[in-house]
Amino acid sequence: MKKEIITISGLPGSGKSSTADKVAKALNYSRFSSGDFMRKIAIEKNITLNQLSKIAENDNGEIDNQIDNEVSKLNETQKIVVDSRLAFHFLKNSFKVFLDLNPEISKDRVIENLKSNPLRLESEGLTRPEEVYEKIIERLNSEKKRYRELYNLDYTNKENFDLVIDTEKNNLDQVVEIILNEYKNWLNS
Repeated sequence: MKKEIITISGLPGSGKSSTADKVAKALNYSRFSSGDFMRKIAIEKNITLNQLSKIAENDNGEIDNQIDNEVSKLNETQKIVVDSRLAFHFLKNSFKVFLDLNPEISKDRVIENLKSNPLRLESEGLTRPEEVYEKIIERLNSEKKRYRELYNLDYTNKENFDLVIDTEKNNLDQVVEIILNEYKNWLNS
């Protein structure tokens, strides 16, 4: 049974958070971000997000389970937009969206976001823009390795999704419009 839940996954810098915010607002849905949840864990532990990812590689799934349990609880809700790499896996009856982006473009976008997002800046522990691209790729590889080991899945496999959008070819407003239209079609099919 389809649920009124939209899950948005994608590559770092692809616009998951901005898209989720605008989609949730347009639909008057609530919003959850597993990235923000993970950043809060990193801050509580007084470490960077990349350090937390490295710890998660060797903690027998403890950190990932904490995040995934929080996401799984959302199965009991409706009318929510979830920004999370693995929400499509845990919220099976959701409308699943993947935002794709060339990593070189993501580097520039992440740098811009760091300037305006204190939680992200604090949790990334970055001071020089040159470090951003390296950390993006490092975190992406760490996540792919963990998710393969824990769940035997690749969250970048586009076959897992109802909709894939290239956010280099579509601006934020276009991405939101595409999602809203395809979501309504999905709900009514």
